[in-house]
Amino acid sequence: MEKIICGIQQMGIGVPNVQEIWKWYRKFFGVNVRVFEEAADAPLMTRYTGGEVHSRTATLALSMEGGGGFEIWQFTSRNTEKPQFSVNLGDYGLYCCKIKSRNVAESFDYFKKHGAQIIGDLIEAPNGKLSFFVMDPNGNLFQIVEGRGYFKNTNFPSKCGGVAGSIIGVSDIDKALPLYRDILGYTVVEYDQIANFKDLTSLPAGDGKFRRVLLVHPEARKGPFARLLGPTEIELVQSIDRTDCKKIFENRFWGDWGFIHLCFDVQGMNVLKQECESKGFPFTVDSENTFDMGEAGGRFSYIEDPDGTWIEFVETHKVPVMKKWGWYINLKNKKPGKHLPNWMLHAMGMNKVKD
Repeated sequence: MEKIICGIQQMGIGVPNVQEIWKWYRKFFGVNVRVFEEAADAPLMTRYTGGEVHSRTATLALSMEGGGGFEIWQFTSRNTEKPQFSVNLGDYGLYCCKIKSRNVAESFDYFKKHGAQIIGDLIEAPNGKLSFFVMDPNGNLFQIVEGRGYFKNTNFPSKCGGVAGSIIGVSDIDKALPLYRDILGYTVVEYDQIANFKDLTSLPAGDGKFRRVLLVHPEARKGPFARLLGPTEIELVQSIDRTDCKKIFENRFWGDWGFIHLCFDVQGMNVLKQECESKGFPFTVDSENTFDMGEAGGRFSYIEDPDGTWIEFVETHKVPVMKKWGWYINLKNKKPGKHLPNWMLHAMGMNKVKD
């Protein structure tokens, strides 16, 4: 079986208040479809939780516009810890989550009208496309970018959809490329520039000099949920003049406050495991068999990029469409790389949460 990267499944977000912040995400991003919601222990993650098993509650939410979802994650056995320092551009890790928009200028007006904390102004990125930054009530940073593709037009008022990618701080872009370009398939370089960038000056330490590389994948992704997850981009940012860059999750647990992992939906996990090991990114966590998330199930694993940023892989085996009717999609015997029919993906929208 070949390795297939089906798309970004979700951005993991550690929060102190799942229901409260999810309401905000529904209002501004339209991630209003509940895939699962469950409370349990996390015994397989002790490597990253101080050697102890901790309890948590997690909600996976999607937008039917398309794009990756959010896994909104909250410790229930301990407090969710913030970083002990101010996170600046150039620090190592998942610095910002990109959100797709059908019309960035209209999204900007919506966010402004509804009192969101916009950072800076509506401005062109180096690829000539409009974007802007916004901070959620927990202090997490999002960049609203022009979407590269959609699943369904929901006419959502903010014009936003799901996760379109991430800005990732790295210490050395050339050392990070074998993972993001070669393993994850973002092989097209849309820009690679070293400069002081106007569109970053509103961010903390954003007036410095940076190398920025925007990576995209050349072809549509394959796999059961690929049409829903859609096309995405990865932007690697390396500070040229800062000497005090830190790991965003330094001295904290996986699951603490902020963007905890970027998760990819995959097929061919064993082949992927071999490739990651051969290129110097061995699995640090591997559930090996089906891991039951209550309403969903699959095999999951983790690797670290050269700066310790957590990348998760999930090979989905079971996902609920309509739990109360006992309707689940079983993917174990499906042909690898095959898309699920659109009607089946549309049916997942029946789990929409209305405010």
